[in-house]
Amino acid sequence: MPDSVHLSETQAHAPYLQYQNLSRYHQLRHGTFTRHGGTSDFPYASLNTSDEVGDRRENVTENLIIIKNTMGARRIFSTHQTHGTKILVLDSHATESFKNSLQADAMITNLPGAGLMIKQADCQAVILFDPQENVVANVHCGWRGNVRNILGRVVHMMTHHFDCSSEHLMAAIGPSLGPCCAEFTTHRDIFPPVFEDFMVTENHFDLWRLSTHQLVTEGLNPDNITLSGICTRCHTDRFFSYRGEGVTGRFGTVVMLTQ
Repeated sequence: MPDSVHLSETQAHAPYLQYQNLSRYHQLRHGTFTRHGGTSDFPYASLNTSDEVGDRRENVTENLIIIKNTMGARRIFSTHQTHGTKILVLDSHATESFKNSLQADAMITNLPGAGLMIKQADCQAVILFDPQENVVANVHCGWRGNVRNILGRVVHMMTHHFDCSSEHLMAAIGPSLGPCCAEFTTHRDIFPPVFEDFMVTENHFDLWRLSTHQLVTEGLNPDNITLSGICTRCHTDRFFSYRGEGVTGRFGTVVMLTQ
């Protein structure tokens, strides 16, 4: 595990990873949860966050309570992720009427106590945080998100809606499909030609470097971007992986402002 990533694990709460570049901000709480510490049974064992993959709804509800309590959140917000580009801005009005069935692949807020959760099983969760304006975003970014540049769209929304400056943004890219396992045999049909710059071996792509490039193109300082460097398919002992397991659960990445 890179020095920039550390594991928080106590008997009282479910284990989760934290990112050094985000941990130094007292007004921010964040974590990428592992698959452990929950109530779900095989093949969703045990901290599955999704009720859309075949798990029992009561197990998922209990797992979300565990995550909510671990984060100390007033509420955990998640969406029906569709690999699209829709972005939800959560203000006081939106949080009152929010339903988890809403379709979106990114959420942005400046409200304390609102835990934004992305559900994963190989796709990236990318946390963005502006410590100057106290605004945070959480983004679901799979290869389709890279093709549609959802990361650039979220940075634009943060700058235009919340007056954020891209050079102030901190970012963390969590456990997800690594270049060792990100094989796309149909890449000529699904990727634009420029993506070949991120091909590491035949048909294998470094999506971590691609996301980093897309963020830097929007004005982020490369030094402000942390990679977990953990491939989910290589580490199914710790994380759910659709490519590695097929029918499986979804682990969660959560970020929240505390003040």
